[in-house]
Amino acid sequence: MKRSRRATAIALTVTALAALAAPVYAQESLEQRVERILSRVPLIDGHNDLPGKIRDIKTADGDVGLYDLRQRTEGDTDLPRLRTGMVGAQFWSVHVDVADPAPAKQQLEQIDIAHRIIEAYPDELEFAGSASDIRRVFGEGKIASMLGIEGGHVIENSLGALRAFYRAGVRYMGLTHFSNTDWADSGTDDVVQNGLSPFGEEVVREMNRLGMLVDLAHTSAATMSDALNVAEAPVIFSHAGAMALADHPRNVPDSILERMPGNGGVVMQVFFPPYLDVQDSIASISDVADHIEHIRDVAGINHVGLGSDFDGIPSYVDGLEDVSTFPALFMELARRGWSDEDLGKLAGENLLRVLRQSEATAMRLRRERSPSTRTIEEMDRGRQPLRSPP
Repeated sequence: MKRSRRATAIALTVTALAALAAPVYAQESLEQRVERILSRVPLIDGHNDLPGKIRDIKTADGDVGLYDLRQRTEGDTDLPRLRTGMVGAQFWSVHVDVADPAPAKQQLEQIDIAHRIIEAYPDELEFAGSASDIRRVFGEGKIASMLGIEGGHVIENSLGALRAFYRAGVRYMGLTHFSNTDWADSGTDDVVQNGLSPFGEEVVREMNRLGMLVDLAHTSAATMSDALNVAEAPVIFSHAGAMALADHPRNVPDSILERMPGNGGVVMQVFFPPYLDVQDSIASISDVADHIEHIRDVAGINHVGLGSDFDGIPSYVDGLEDVSTFPALFMELARRGWSDEDLGKLAGENLLRVLRQSEATAMRLRRERSPSTRTIEEMDRGRQPLRSPP
């Protein structure tokens, strides 16, 4: 009998505590709710072109010290606005023009700029090379900083160069940018390989062995499909939208979204207006939310994330003009009935899972096989000739 009374007392206590807690959440504003969620889960943005901004802007010309992130900059990104936007982790894009005559050299210099940005603000930013690093850095109140290559042309058809970039801190690579590589077709160039060449497939396999995420943003639908056929780890789209809502070659068709659950990957929604509605360059937060919900509806809630493309776009969504505005998007989705759990998955839980799975796959593959020494000349013999140097 005593045990029964004790159990009853415990049950009453739990009920009372739940009753006390419930009104707190019920009385939250949307802003307070989003702040609570993003204080717990790192908001991970898949693509920001700040290193290229610092390289190209005349007032800095590659000098990190001249582009002071502690005050408002002339671009989309600085530390105060990152804090207002509650950004917990950022993939800094290290982009090199496809026409550059020395892409590998330029890529190393871009990586150097990115590292110098991170090192210039040690109280605010810290390099993160793994999912656990992101959690640790976020837990310390700093913004976890990762590097992502935009365009596989920079490896100059060398798997050794690919491995060197991984050692330099790169954790994803887009297989193409706006133009084809010698081994993969871009979504905005002529069809040459009709997807991946045999060497392109080897690039994907070696990226999986390293633990470098395969980024399919900018690739053709055929390249997306071929990469999914070969990939042994989850892929990402670091900044892309839903083709069903905006028929643009930079977006992801439903046929690929439907394959995301089988691969485990994540499509990170871009904010650039032409990729949201090709009929109208004016876009709203509602349009971005529509794309996110379409990806969720087709691929599943576990396969959607965010990839803004800030500091790399010439026009903006109304209400999403810089890195300070991320919470506004979460408030829009909260108004649409999204749960705390689903908002957390969008913010960063999905991408953290992808990183953990990629890291686990890499550990297994490194035990199973050595670094590949295959060459494009060996593997793609008899196919399309290599491009002439620019």
